[in-house]
Amino acid sequence: MEDMSSIRLGTRASTLATTQSEMVAELLRSQGLDVDLATITTHGDTSTASLASMGGIGVFASAIRTALLEGSADIAVHSFKDLPTGRPLGLAIGAVPVREDPRDALVARDGLTLGELPQRASVGTGSPRRVAQLLAVRPDLTIVDIRGNVDTRLGRVKGLGHYAKDSGKEDLDAVVLAASGLARLGHSDVITELLDPSVVLPAPAQGALAVECRTADVHHGKLAKALARIDDHGTRLSATAERAVLSHLGAGCAAPIGALAHLTPTPGRSPDVLTLDVVVAAVNGSRTIREQVSVELPEEVEPALAAAHTLGVTAAEELLDDGAADVADLKASGSTR
Repeated sequence: MEDMSSIRLGTRASTLATTQSEMVAELLRSQGLDVDLATITTHGDTSTASLASMGGIGVFASAIRTALLEGSADIAVHSFKDLPTGRPLGLAIGAVPVREDPRDALVARDGLTLGELPQRASVGTGSPRRVAQLLAVRPDLTIVDIRGNVDTRLGRVKGLGHYAKDSGKEDLDAVVLAASGLARLGHSDVITELLDPSVVLPAPAQGALAVECRTADVHHGKLAKALARIDDHGTRLSATAERAVLSHLGAGCAAPIGALAHLTPTPGRSPDVLTLDVVVAAVNGSRTIREQVSVELPEEVEPALAAAHTLGVTAAEELLDDGAADVADLKASGSTR
């Protein structure tokens, strides 16, 4: 689509989704493009079931992808961690903007940290990955499965009911959320601890956004050029490696798997080094398997991305060699329900 007069950006209706979409829209508008947001309702928005029970994988993406393929939207902004690793024919990731902080954040009553929470403290999260790693370091915690938007989750914490108090739900001592979502909504001030990746490794591609479009529109035209300008190569490399772990394991975004890559530049000489940390943990916290792998990257863009993907495959193979399939039911966690 060479000269579309107005770009329709498909987005979920949640505050976080529209905020993230508006951020990307502004980046494109700054290049002279006319961008309008088009709200799309997804199965994940209408279901009251827990995210894990819905399979996690693709629950927020399918309706938006259908809109792209049918032409009722031209681009879409996804939280990259929520996007299935398989991509429908005809769609491409047109841009991966600069990543926000990928870490998980603890929001606790009275400013408490994870180590300071009392015995049997109630901690809310809907993520098996977070549950598994939290229980590995604090097996005494009482984990409460929660759903809802960011404000609703914050409102569950004792003393934070002014966000969105749900009178039918018990107060919690803490919740765990992605630091990136809190930052984008202007709620970083409620964070009581940014959880170190050595304690809780984030979800693959957490903190990154993916701008998806039709394949034909990523190769030519004004939109393609604009997307190329907001693409961050380092973020795309890291997300590629992290998501390759999920893909190779056949798991989904609800699996108890963490992955975080970081790029170490070598100014004045090459190659740069990409290092990837991964973890698979039993949901009850009884066992964790961690691996670290690294690779020297080629200078060219496409070979570097291929090397990043191979790094993720290597990490996944090392997890399997060390018994990951016995620690967590990877296939069940990756259900497409």
